[in-house]
Amino acid sequence: MLVVAASVVVAVGTVTGMINALDDERGSNEARPDGTGATLLVPLPDVPSTPVSTKASSSASASAKPKKAASASPARTGAKQSAVVSPSLYRHPESQVLDWVHDHPDDPRTEVIESRIADQPAAVWFADFTPSTITSRVRAVTSGAAAQGRVPVVVPYAIPDRDCGGASEGGASDFDAYDGWIDNFAAGLGSREVVVILEPDSIAQADCLSDAQRADRFEVLARAGRVLKAADPKARVYYDAGHSDWNPAAQQAALLKQAGAASAASSDGIFSNVSNFHATSAEIAYDRQVLDALGGPAGLGAVIDTSRNGNGAPADGQWCDPAGRKIGRAPTLNTGEARIDGYLWVKLPGESDGCKGAAGTFTASYAYDLAR
Repeated sequence: MLVVAASVVVAVGTVTGMINALDDERGSNEARPDGTGATLLVPLPDVPSTPVSTKASSSASASAKPKKAASASPARTGAKQSAVVSPSLYRHPESQVLDWVHDHPDDPRTEVIESRIADQPAAVWFADFTPSTITSRVRAVTSGAAAQGRVPVVVPYAIPDRDCGGASEGGASDFDAYDGWIDNFAAGLGSREVVVILEPDSIAQADCLSDAQRADRFEVLARAGRVLKAADPKARVYYDAGHSDWNPAAQQAALLKQAGAASAASSDGIFSNVSNFHATSAEIAYDRQVLDALGGPAGLGAVIDTSRNGNGAPADGQWCDPAGRKIGRAPTLNTGEARIDGYLWVKLPGESDGCKGAAGTFTASYAYDLAR
């Protein structure tokens, strides 16, 4: 289940992405690679935490509740993510974390939050149903990325019956309305490379729907992929595979196939672990199993949300701002892993699931705990 703020209006300047990707490293901490080529940080010393009032903005940040209790996942003990910024991914210039950093220059946590979270490229969510403005708002992100020669990550999140009536309920009123919204969304993509995370939870969490409703949703998702790729042939569209502790790989692949994820006309592969905590190693193994069962073109790959999985999933299955989590591997489109196209920060670290702060709002104490 994804949790977004109760009233989400994603306008230019109030989305969960970031920009002006900086190639410099802040502070004196040296980045070092681990055995797989992932960049890790030498740990920073503890910084005293002081109470700070968080500034809420209309973010589309979301958080995922596992379908079943998560088992303990293998984790790299003490592995912390680098402040090195991807040379290719795009950081949008407006986000809640950037607002907080700007407003709190003297907070003892600011340097850590800025260098380890705010400076990293993250996905931009579009979680509101606003057909009249969606094209211009998507175009603002993709054109900003094009001006820097970088690749944006965008998240359309307006499928009807979103979150099956849960905390993130909303979206388009019906499938005809959604088709029109996706048409307008696609019109803003431009002609350069863009990564599209198409409707988190829309497939893995479809069991609340009737057979007829599920078939209609999957038909609409297949069409959405075709529309997005037709509008921008360089767009890379990825479909919802849940995560490694949700549906079995063969079951998830069967659902994905119904939604068009095995067709080159609509899909470049799958995404997993969005807003979740499962270890990258577990997601790599799971995604490869799903892709093998899915079939389709050999070029289909997977992207993994690594924003909060540095310590793996909590053993007790907690999903709402669980304690002891850390940021994961830095966003990159160069993973060095076969069939794994990218590690992305789809969920922006520090934007609460609804327990340590209001759902979808940036919470500095949570961000600091994740980043240090």
